[in-house]
Amino acid sequence: MSPEELKLFEESLAEISEKAREFGLDFYPMRFEICPSDIIYTFGAYGMPTRYSHWSFGKSFHRMKTQYDYNLSKIYELVINSNPCYAFLLDGNSLIQNKMVAAHVFAHCDFFKNNQWFRHTSGNMVESMARSAERLRQYEFTYGKDRVEEFLDAAMAIQEHIDPRYDIGRKKEEKSDDLSREKKNKDKPSPYDDLWNIGQANFDETGPKIKKFPQEPEKDIVGFIACNAKELEEWQRDILFIVRDEMLYFWPQIETKIMNEGWATLWHSRIMREIDLSVEETIEYAKMHAGVVQASRMSYNPYMLGLKIWEDIEKRWNSPAGEDKQKYGRKEGTGREKIFEVRETENDVSFIRNYLTKELVEELDLYLFQKVYTKWQVAETEWEQVREGFITLLNNGGNPYIVVEDGNYRRNGELYLKHCYEGRDLDLYYLEKTLPYVYRLWGKPVNLETVIEGRGVIYNFSGEKMNKKVL
Repeated sequence: MSPEELKLFEESLAEISEKAREFGLDFYPMRFEICPSDIIYTFGAYGMPTRYSHWSFGKSFHRMKTQYDYNLSKIYELVINSNPCYAFLLDGNSLIQNKMVAAHVFAHCDFFKNNQWFRHTSGNMVESMARSAERLRQYEFTYGKDRVEEFLDAAMAIQEHIDPRYDIGRKKEEKSDDLSREKKNKDKPSPYDDLWNIGQANFDETGPKIKKFPQEPEKDIVGFIACNAKELEEWQRDILFIVRDEMLYFWPQIETKIMNEGWATLWHSRIMREIDLSVEETIEYAKMHAGVVQASRMSYNPYMLGLKIWEDIEKRWNSPAGEDKQKYGRKEGTGREKIFEVRETENDVSFIRNYLTKELVEELDLYLFQKVYTKWQVAETEWEQVREGFITLLNNGGNPYIVVEDGNYRRNGELYLKHCYEGRDLDLYYLEKTLPYVYRLWGKPVNLETVIEGRGVIYNFSGEKMNKKVL
């Protein structure tokens, strides 16, 4: 952008933010930066302006920057969920492109601030990640770069296997309270103590009672290993907690991708209609917006799908049919209130389950497809099955749901994981590459139970080779 365009853009920000507030958007203070493509794609690869170094981020940068250089794809902006909210805009954008991007960013920031799934994310994550990156640099200096990177490879191989609803600190306090209460009750004398020590107090028919570990299956594999792996050094535990904390920050964005992008697209389109644009700017904006919501042949476009669902919710709640009005008790003119209510309370799974209607599935021509031999074929067009297909795809952020069943399997400290099968087989190549990383973290043999082609299977990695047992 030229200096003149930068000045005009700064002036337009005031108008855009005013229009956004008039529409009811509520956002953090905004900070805009115009950056060259190398900086934008570096931030895009790392996910943040400040983060620890890893070769996978460089791989992502090379792929995205190559696509940009060959005009195959383009990142117009990167917005950071923080307070204040930072938005980095590409300096190659035209003035009208940056106006639209700014309107898009204000809506993203409103979503970050008001959606309940972002409620526990830190507003100072930029600074927090910078401190974590500095700690990792110190570990590299102390223990060697290769050793730290090797451990980081293992940690990042399972980084998606966390539980955002699980508070390790609170669990530790509860465990401590339980032990204190148990000790207190044990030390307290009772005239009936002798009755509880007859024969079966500590034994059953098969031998001594051994408390299950963990008592209930735990989804937070990263947190479980960080807290319970006996072979880890303190710096290694710290790296696991760093990876876990950063994934907790990104997790709400994974869970609300369709809602968030659809929400931002909805409001940038309405804000841009309200500000003064020349004929040339209107045409350029229309082309850019059409590209954003263009349907994809082989996947779904979250911008387009989210936008259509938001518009449909508002339309149905504004002008409900007589039958629906009696059924749901709707009132005229409540569409705007309804979409703000949904924005606050839902994530993608509930958004699709509750608001993807039969009419929308037919209008958007949505369907499920699968590969049969060497060809892709339409597998399902019935709207409820299409909706359930979306939900299956979005459950757990699109990752397999795996839990820790036993942290002391065979009573020798082995780790037993179980895949909660929901109709989708695991990627066996990824499975066989990942189990050695889990072994590296746990320090003892690792077992994983899953279902392959309808049959129960247990994979075991003992440190030397992979074994497979059909149940």
